[in-house]
Amino acid sequence: MMLRCFHTIKNLSNKHAFLTNFKPRNYHYQTEIYIRKFEHLDESLNKRLKDVNLSRNNQSKLYRFINAYRQYGYKIAQLDPLNQQTIRNIFLELDPATYGLERDSTKYPIKDLIHASESQQLTIDEIENYLKNIYSDKISIEFDFISNPEEKLWIEQKFEEHLFKSIENDTRLGILNILIKSQVFDNFLAEKFPSFKRYSLEGGESAMAFYHSIFSGLAKSEIEQLIVGIAHRGRLNLVTCLLNLDPVLLFAKIKGKSEYSSDVTATGDISHHFPCSTDLTYDGKKIHVSLLQNPSHLEAVDPLVLGKTRAKQMLTKDCLYSNDPQTTSSKVASFLIHGDAAFAGQGIVSETFQLSKLPSYSVGGTIHLITNNQLGFTLPSNLGRSGNFNSDLAKGFECPIIHVNGDDPELAYKAGQFAVEYRNKFGKDVLVDLVCFRKYGHNELDDPSFTNPLMYKTINSRETVPNMYKKKLIDQNLANFESVEQDVKNFESTLGNALARVEANDYKFELRNSYLNKQWSEMNLSSNSQRSTWSTGCNLDLLKFVGAKSVSYPPEFSVHATIERAHVQKRLDRIRDGKKIDWSTAEALAIGSLISQGYNVRISGQDVGRGTFSHRHAMLVDQKNNKTYIPLNNLDENQKSFYEICNSFLSEEAVMGFDYGFSLDNPNNLVIWEAQFGDFFNGAQIIIDTYISSGEAKWLYQSGLVLLLPHGFDGAGPEHSSCRIERFLQMSSSKEDKVDSDDINYFIANPTTPANYFHLLRRQMMMPYRKPLIMASPKTLLRLPECVSTLEDMCENTSFKSVIEDTKIDSKDSVKRIIFVFGKHYYALESERAKRGLKDVALIRIEELSPFPVYEIRNVIEQFKNAKEFVWSQEEHRNMGAWSFVSPRFENILGIKLKYSGREVHNTIVGIGELHAKEAQYVINRPFEKF
Repeated sequence: MMLRCFHTIKNLSNKHAFLTNFKPRNYHYQTEIYIRKFEHLDESLNKRLKDVNLSRNNQSKLYRFINAYRQYGYKIAQLDPLNQQTIRNIFLELDPATYGLERDSTKYPIKDLIHASESQQLTIDEIENYLKNIYSDKISIEFDFISNPEEKLWIEQKFEEHLFKSIENDTRLGILNILIKSQVFDNFLAEKFPSFKRYSLEGGESAMAFYHSIFSGLAKSEIEQLIVGIAHRGRLNLVTCLLNLDPVLLFAKIKGKSEYSSDVTATGDISHHFPCSTDLTYDGKKIHVSLLQNPSHLEAVDPLVLGKTRAKQMLTKDCLYSNDPQTTSSKVASFLIHGDAAFAGQGIVSETFQLSKLPSYSVGGTIHLITNNQLGFTLPSNLGRSGNFNSDLAKGFECPIIHVNGDDPELAYKAGQFAVEYRNKFGKDVLVDLVCFRKYGHNELDDPSFTNPLMYKTINSRETVPNMYKKKLIDQNLANFESVEQDVKNFESTLGNALARVEANDYKFELRNSYLNKQWSEMNLSSNSQRSTWSTGCNLDLLKFVGAKSVSYPPEFSVHATIERAHVQKRLDRIRDGKKIDWSTAEALAIGSLISQGYNVRISGQDVGRGTFSHRHAMLVDQKNNKTYIPLNNLDENQKSFYEICNSFLSEEAVMGFDYGFSLDNPNNLVIWEAQFGDFFNGAQIIIDTYISSGEAKWLYQSGLVLLLPHGFDGAGPEHSSCRIERFLQMSSSKEDKVDSDDINYFIANPTTPANYFHLLRRQMMMPYRKPLIMASPKTLLRLPECVSTLEDMCENTSFKSVIEDTKIDSKDSVKRIIFVFGKHYYALESERAKRGLKDVALIRIEELSPFPVYEIRNVIEQFKNAKEFVWSQEEHRNMGAWSFVSPRFENILGIKLKYSGREVHNTIVGIGELHAKEAQYVINRPFEKF
């Protein structure tokens, strides 16, 4: 092992000041977080609405007829390219006679009622034809559920204008080229790799036109970075045909080659999970597009995209992080591509939408696309939802929904133009539902006619979308057959040459461990040959300064009397004495010292500002006006790094995924997710399994995310007791029969002292690489008088202790039994030992299990030369807790066969008070009894 100090502490200019008053700053969302509305008000639209309302009043019958199409037109739109609907609904609301309007030659003034007509007066038939073309043809829109009338007026104007505006011929040829490339790509893979599951885009190629519209539209509106999430369907088409992924890499991967260099211990992932990033340029405007890695769990990537977008906005001072916080984003955007069945079925989609307007999670609007195959694996679309459309969920979030027939790539392109303009204007989410089909089954090796024979009879008898669009442009004399065929041959040649190089083993591509660049350039891969201890202590004066500032507030600020007495004054006393530093103080010292060194800290979760157990109070609330104050954001008037406190809504999966995505962007951000109770993490199990525990092994993407999971059998019943640490231990890459190195997938700790917690948090930023930290955090220890530390435990040249020796025994030679313990159970055993007056029993705390501290444990054992009995004591059940993890490691590596002490095997935790008390006393008594 090595003791290292990777970073040097930057001393504050006024580090000896204790309560100096600075201008209060509460970071991105100002102070009124409970009452601030995130609505976009537009003066010009408000004035325009007043003028429009006059016309509506003067032509009330006509307006009601026109508005009916805006409300219900989508219900009769020709959206299905397979034309499976045999019965057309008839809506009286769309009949002009319903409103007393006659189909005659009378011409009606239509100023301010419809917005893209060249005429000022139209007959009812002409008006109806106009409305059908806009709202009931191969494209339509749902937006009547939006509550803001100004926003609705903007939508109807812009939607109608976009549809009537012609696409330039060069753009149309560009769309054709993209569609043809996508088709050539799919055909090439089908021919060269017939058994490869490519999850093609065939049947949904118009999505490529939509992507092109989004990328170019955002670039032209000065957006600098776009973060994208997509599952497997059509992913390879996107990365190869638009995002410049070298096909050599893809073909090498298909043939079983690694995407990493040989010195990297990475297991990799399948090809249609590849992350990808590239620079695209449109009309001289550059945009950097980052496609995030995804697992096979559909929609799991959604909150990660938002989290990474948010982190980039913080880095670029965009949106809510700008000097003048805005709800719109002008630099960094997000784009999510969904499947139809997954959008309707996966709860994480709803959770992700719920983030959209929350001040701690908003990114200024996300563009969504549903690639609507009208099929979920084999399930027909009508059985995959309870509403009329797979997109209905978005209505609850006042997100306009555009439906497009996938046979028309130009309409898909126009829908993209509208989506970009709406997102830029209102900073809100917008959704496009591209109704298409899937040429093959769930994958190309599946026969979909087993379960959907009529649908696939239609699909197999029709022409492809690229070929239909090619014919259209040739018929219009815009394209010629020879030039299109030449484009086909050129791309086939590009793909063929790439495959030939792979087959001849004559290729080089940029190995994918190049992730550690740009803001990650100072980071390294962790060592696979040694385990390091990092110096994480701080200058004593800095600790005193941070501690005092952590409870300082302006004179006019009205703090709750209990917080002033029990939190503020007691912390000041502890800081002055340098003793009895409790848990929340140690946390504040760690976070404040990191901020002083230039790191940003974000803590997220339910009630994290106060803390579930009312211990943190990092965010103070004025008792007179509800305004908030974050003391650690006011350390210094020149402060550049901040503490973002994010009280989340009641979600685990989306919020944890968001915070994981946030942590991926920059190693200088300490990101903490705290569960309200430890076992609530299981609501985010997909994020833990597919990203946190395995992300680095699959993609070499490092994350320093911290999960704080309150844990302890305190009589709270089955669901509020255990953080199920056994599940994290089972997923740990710690070796069972070898000594661990730094190269493990995550840290798993259960610290028993505030100082060790302090060092754990700081270690996350002090190491020259990033690993997630899974921490069983305390409940009863937060206020236990014995659970305290001193400032000396955190000063310079101190570090995290993975094993804490027993300092309360008189003679090590008299010890015959060593009891090993993990977590707060130690304090109950120490109390019982003292009560019994035992001198021959040592209590050794193991504070971290992954990586397993073999050397530290061995060094302790060697001090007790007469010890013959070695006991593992835990309060959890035998099939839970750490027992099944530590037992083979003690035996295989240390040569010690442990005796077990704890609750016996069970499937849950008792909820009956008497039974709990009996069990609790048993696990305290048993380690000291005869085995």
